[in-house]
Parts: sequence; C-alpha cells; structure tokens
Amino acid sequence: MTSVDSLNGKTEVRFHTKVEVRWSDMDAFQHINHARMVTLLEEARIPWLFTDDRPTVRLRSGCVLADLRVQYKGQLRHEDSPLDVSMWIDRLRAVDFTVGYEVRAGGADPDSPPAVIASTQLAAFDIDTQRLRRLDAAERDYLSLWLAD
Repeated sequence: MTSVDSLNGKTEVRFHTKVEVRWSDMDAFQHINHARMVTLLEEARIPWLFTDDRPTVRLRSGCVLADLRVQYKGQLRHEDSPLDVSMWIDRLRAVDFTVGYEVRAGGADPDSPPAVIASTQLAAFDIDTQRLRRLDAAERDYLSLWLAD
C-alpha cells in the first residue's frame, strides 16, 4: 500500500505495510526483541521490493545487507500487532540504496512519533560472480519513485 505524506511542506511517497508480531518475538521483558525487530523489518520489505510483480524482483536472488541501524524511541509489545511499517528510499546510488523505516503500533495515529526508526543499506549482488552489480534501469526507476526529498 502506498501513501503520500506531507512533512515540513515536502511530499513523500511511502510504502505502508502491516507486520504481524509472533509470540516468539517477545523477550523476557515482554517487548519485541532486537533481533526479532530486524527480522520484522525484513518481512516488511518483502511485499515492497521482492515480489514477482516488482521491477526489483531480481534483488530477491542477489542482494546483500551492507548496513543496519535501529533506534528505539518506545516499546512495542505483542498486543501492538499488527505493526504499521512505513518505508521509503533515503539514498539511491549505482549499486546500493538505503531504506528508511518508521514502525508504529497497530492502530497508532500516523502522525504520532514512531516507536522504531531504522535504516538498511542494501546492495545489488551477482551470486554467480560474487560481486556487487549495478542496479538496472527498471530497478533504479522503481526505487526513485520512493526517494525522499
């Protein structure tokens, strides 16, 4: 699902998806464990970038994670499921791109502060040659639709 958000007078297109929290995602303190949050971010990316009908489907068989940053601004618990995850492209370069994330509890006001702010830098990778590859024109065009100003 896409949405257009206006932030500080700028318009951004973001991909929104819902991600279900599993009971096993909780830690001893009853909030989502860090490693599980990283997995939930990955699950949020799949319908946006890696499904058959996306120009970026080729990344499904060749994409490496180059950098990951996660900031926790609040707790998320099992009862906050499904989480609302919004994503956009922060940076787009020849072989890589950076995805920005905001994660809120399910049902939270979209204008409320996110509980999690994250980013992942993903690089296109050729499995056969074991080298980074350039993003092709269709991939770049699709990713640029989501590029933040």
